Amino acid sequence: MNRSLADAHTRAPQPTVPVQRGGSRIGTALASPLAISLIVPGLVALVGIVLTFAGDRALRGSNIEVTRQRLSEQTELVADNLRQVLAEAEPVLDRLSVATLAHDPSKPFEPFAHALADLMHGRPGVAYVSASFPDGTFQGAYLDNDRTLRFQDSRVGPAGTEVRRFDLGSRGELTPFAREQTRYDPRTRDFYQLAIARGARVWTPPYPFYLTHYTGITRAEAIYTGAGGERRLHAVITVDFDVNVLSRHLHARENSGVRALLYATDGTVLAYPHAAARIEKLPLRSDRPLRYEDLNDALLSAFFARVKEPGSLQSSIVSVEAGGESYLVAIAPASADESLPWFVAYFAAETHFLRSLYAYERHSLIISTLSVIAAALAGLLFARHIVRVRREAAEARADAQQAKRAARELGSYRLVACLGRGGMGEVWKAEHRLLAREAAIKLINPELSAELAEEGRARFRREAETLASLRSRNTIEIFDYGVAEDGTFFYVMELLDGLDLESLSKSHGPQPAARVIQILLQACNSLAEAHDAGLVHRDIKPANLFLCRQADEVDVVKVLDFGLVRAQSAQLPSITGDDNTSKKSLPAEAGLTQAGGLMGTPAYMAPEQALGHELDGRADLYSLGCVAFYLLTGRPVFEADTPMRVMIAHVSSAPPDLRTLIADWIPAELESVLASCLAKSPDDRPASARALGALLRAIPVPQNKAWTEDRAQDWWQLHYPRRRTIRPATDPRQLHIIETRP
Repeated sequence: MNRSLADAHTRAPQPTVPVQRGGSRIGTALASPLAISLIVPGLVALVGIVLTFAGDRALRGSNIEVTRQRLSEQTELVADNLRQVLAEAEPVLDRLSVATLAHDPSKPFEPFAHALADLMHGRPGVAYVSASFPDGTFQGAYLDNDRTLRFQDSRVGPAGTEVRRFDLGSRGELTPFAREQTRYDPRTRDFYQLAIARGARVWTPPYPFYLTHYTGITRAEAIYTGAGGERRLHAVITVDFDVNVLSRHLHARENSGVRALLYATDGTVLAYPHAAARIEKLPLRSDRPLRYEDLNDALLSAFFARVKEPGSLQSSIVSVEAGGESYLVAIAPASADESLPWFVAYFAAETHFLRSLYAYERHSLIISTLSVIAAALAGLLFARHIVRVRREAAEARADAQQAKRAARELGSYRLVACLGRGGMGEVWKAEHRLLAREAAIKLINPELSAELAEEGRARFRREAETLASLRSRNTIEIFDYGVAEDGTFFYVMELLDGLDLESLSKSHGPQPAARVIQILLQACNSLAEAHDAGLVHRDIKPANLFLCRQADEVDVVKVLDFGLVRAQSAQLPSITGDDNTSKKSLPAEAGLTQAGGLMGTPAYMAPEQALGHELDGRADLYSLGCVAFYLLTGRPVFEADTPMRVMIAHVSSAPPDLRTLIADWIPAELESVLASCLAKSPDDRPASARALGALLRAIPVPQNKAWTEDRAQDWWQLHYPRRRTIRPATDPRQLHIIETRP
């Protein structure tokens, strides 16, 4: 069925321009090409002359306004750069939290050191990442004075603290660099106690680095294992920033007549490149960071007196008088976190930016003259082409109508209605022209950028070929696949009548245990075939399990969305051939999380998938256990405010007690089976989908609780008495589920 969109058999006649028989003759005359060629340059010439005479009076004010705007933009740009650097603390702590929870300080340091090195790479301003454990062990990675990445492992003992420092060898191994005895105990430090006391992520107050005037700041968080009364402190993790590195952003934007300042609202001077030489000569002190009073700078003194006035920080531009000179000062916050009151300020002397005033006056007349000439030429060209543009517009409308009619056919199928559109393409309801059979057609947009189109085609073809290789009645069936002449990739699949399990739970609440057992058994049939072929689905969730009816059968489960399928060796299935483009990372889609290269749905992700380990079919069984938990209780296994915290819970937290969340009947055997599916270690789960199916079939169900065929038919007759037409998904970007949503 490798055909392009059907061509139109006849070309639509060219529409004629209607003749205006009434209305104003003046309006008609003004719309003529000759009038436009005279009016447009005439109006521009008049405006240019007026602006030329008015410009001398307004030039000074406009020049000052331009300077204010540029100064404000420059300040905001630098502040935005600093905010981006400081915002790195959040993703670094997210990933550091996952790595630390999976690390035991009594185990070898080298694997954890590699994880720390990865967090330091490519993050300017980050000077140190570390984890401090309750036994006094401190492990971290830092940039030494020579900008070399080194690692520290400190352990508190009876005779003091033994500190070992390491370099990273050419083969990635840790090589000893230095060894020393100190009295350092992280548990006595401010960051450790502050993080535990606050119970949340916290910024420490600025502090001076040892033997320099450079200022540092730390983002810290205490992380715990367990839940409720069994919650235990695992470690305090930190990210340290070197403000001296951040100040390079300020210095890069300084020029003659402009000074930059990074400061805190309490008067702390974090960076002031203009006075760098003077700062180096100041006496060292370790009790507090540098303050503006230490510099005896008239401009800084006047500025801090100005910003302490009520309401001054609400304005992005303030005026300061110092040393008989007027300065414009642009202010912007350097951090989006209200607990970190840092600001960027740029000072511009008025005598500097007014030097160009007279040059602007000389150029204004020349610019106005050239503008009038250019406008006259543009008006003549506009008049010359106006008739042609009108004619081409009429032809374009006719061509658009023809293309719209041609686009409603694709191969042997007639496109009936578009069910959804997204960045990757469209899903259509279609009918076979000869067989009168309904189907769903999935199209990929040929106008995507080259890289995105290449990645999208790889996933598109992998999903189609994977579906074509599977024969289970519980896997959605594909009818056809091809590439149209205009580059449109498409495949045709069965049109399902029903609803996915996410919609089932939201619309009808928790489901009976007997029905859940039947749903899980059918899902196991599909997964067993996929796992036998060496394929791992990687995104089993309620939205990808569809409950439908076929002919007289009801409660038939279909497994959808094989777009993220991978072979167990972490390579693509053999059915994809040698397509190198398909081995590239695919873009994240709606409902998916991409953290450090991971893809999947956090609420249903196995621990080994969240940690980026190699997967096998038992990862899908964990996800299937999460689906069963959701169907029985109406809520996910773990709930948190961010996807990263959900993944951390899957890695380190025990699931809630299922029975306490269910008011209806549930057999103890089903609880046991689901507990084994939700085991953290794959070795503690059922060995295969087929083995899980056997455990489910062995669960005894009393006759009065059984989900019988009659009971299922009654449910469908009550809630879905007629065949329903597929409607678009709530989010049309979810093309991997649109084709089967009711």
